[in-house]
Order: sequence, then structure tokens, then C-alpha cells
Amino acid sequence: MPSPTQAPARPPLATDLAGIPLRNPVLLAAGTAGTLTEMADVVDLSKLGGIVTKSITVAPREGNKTWRIIPSDHGMLNAIGLANVGVEAFARDYAPHVAAVPTAVVGSVSEFSIEGYVRVAAMFNATPGIVAVELNVSCPNVNHGCEFGSDPALLAELVREVRAVTPRVRLFVKLSPVVMGQPGIVAVSKAAIEPLGGVPGGPNQRPGADCLCIANTVPAMAIDVESRRPRLSRGGGGLSGPGIHPIAVRLVHDAWHGICRDTKTPIVGIGGVLTWKDAAEFIIAGATAVEIGTGLFVDPRCPLKVASGLESWVRRQGASSICELVGSIRPPETVGHA
Repeated sequence: MPSPTQAPARPPLATDLAGIPLRNPVLLAAGTAGTLTEMADVVDLSKLGGIVTKSITVAPREGNKTWRIIPSDHGMLNAIGLANVGVEAFARDYAPHVAAVPTAVVGSVSEFSIEGYVRVAAMFNATPGIVAVELNVSCPNVNHGCEFGSDPALLAELVREVRAVTPRVRLFVKLSPVVMGQPGIVAVSKAAIEPLGGVPGGPNQRPGADCLCIANTVPAMAIDVESRRPRLSRGGGGLSGPGIHPIAVRLVHDAWHGICRDTKTPIVGIGGVLTWKDAAEFIIAGATAVEIGTGLFVDPRCPLKVASGLESWVRRQGASSICELVGSIRPPETVGHA
């Protein structure tokens, strides 16, 4: 037993996400776990690292018509269309209960204008219990949903404006996978992290994002070959699940080595986490934490299984903390030729 003056050992999965203490690195992704605590009916929220609210817009939205979720051989196609209660209803009906949620709560914002993002982000900043705001700048399921996330200059402007109204909370930016070509994940990440060209922010505050969330769903489509019509009511949507996992791992790896490691900006890996091995890949690639979305549709208790598997993995790796394994990827093994 530890001596009276010796601090108890830190749990192996305990981590720090941009200054936010988490009991483990497993969070529930926006749009997959209800508006706030609906998942509490099937999973003990106190055993999770955190939850991300439904993406909230200024006006309430009904979203796209049926069908807006369909299965795929490699995951799930969805085109929900940002269905949510709107900023006024969230502030009235949900905000008073946030502080009682037994895990970290991140407020997700999605909008179509800088003014809209600012208004919702300011509401979250004023909500007791919200520890961070996640800017969803990468939704492929609405018109112009990826506009901010694919334009570094526009993203930098958005981040500057939102940062000005969120002095109390951490600022997360959820990026799109469609930047793998141009402008590239490093350029977009830099715009989010250093929107002022590297000029420091206020006391103990970064000028831009405190954390990057990589990545959102991949634009995708499915067609019924008999009717020759799109299977989603909107036409196209986003692919999530195992099919996008290797893409997201690559993006996390490139962002970590391209800018996040040097700027000490943590990453949340998102995309196809159904098992602890999926989460471990993200950690090795450079992520501090992960978000689970599609996995909740497969098994609502998936996050608890992921956390349990990660704890066993950390011990097998000979580490005392999962933090030691962040970005721990080794060079590829090469095979010599005779």
C-alpha cells in the first residue's frame, strides 16, 4: 500500500485532453448518442471519458427525410441532415442538466455562417458543465456542410471569431477527411491551430483550436440497381464505420507528425472504432482520445468494451499510462534482399 505521503497510482487509462481530465480516452461521438444523456439508459456514462452533444444549430432542424440511415457492407451510410432541437431549446431544456452528467460533456456546433457558429458556441460557453466546444466544420450531409473545413482561410476566420466568445471552455475543431488531397490535412490543421499565424492568444489560451477531432464521415452514395435511384433520400451522404478507419488513421498520423506533435495539440481519432484494437491504432498514430459513433449502433456497450481492452493492452505494452503510447508508432519493418 502507498505510504500516507505517497499519491495513489494513476489509473492506466486516465488522460488529459487539452487540459480536460478524462477517466479514459473513450468518448461518444456527436450525433450518435442523442442530444445529451439518452445513452444513459443502456451504458453507464460515469465509466466513459466523455460525451459529445448532438450538433446544435441556431434554428431547430428536422433533418432529411427517410431513408437517412442505411447499412453498408463496410459500415453505415447516413444523411441525417443535422436534425436537432436548436439553440434556444437546448439552452432551455438541456443546459440546466449538463452539470449533473457524470462525465465530461463537449458541446457540438454546426452551422452555415460564422454568426451562427458564434451564437451557439457562446451558449455552450455560458453553460455550466460544458468543458469544450467542438466545431463541426465537416458534415457532408447538408449543403455547404464541409465548406469551412476545406478552406484554410475561411476556417481560420471562423476559429478566430469563435475563440473570442469561448474564453471559459476548450475549443475543438472536427475536420473532414476530404482534405487528404488538397489543401491537405496539415494545412487545414495549421489554420485551425494557428489562425493568427502563430500569434499567442490571451493568458493560458491558445489563439485557435486546443484540440483537433479527425475525422468526420467520408462523402459517399448508394444506388438501388433496380429502381436506379439513390438509396438515401438526399442522394448522397456520409460513410462511417470500419470502411473509413484506415483513412482516419492515416489522417491522424499525418496531422500528428505534420503539426500537432510540435504544437502539443492533442487529437481525437474518429472513424470506425468498434474494438479496442481500432482505438489503439489511433493512439499509436498520435491520438490522445477517440470518439465512437457507428459502434454504438452495433453494440451500445461497445465503448465499455473498448476501454477494457485498452487497459489490458496498455499493461501488455509495459506502460504505466496510455499517455506513454500516444504517437508511439515505429518505422515499418523492412525485409532485406539477397
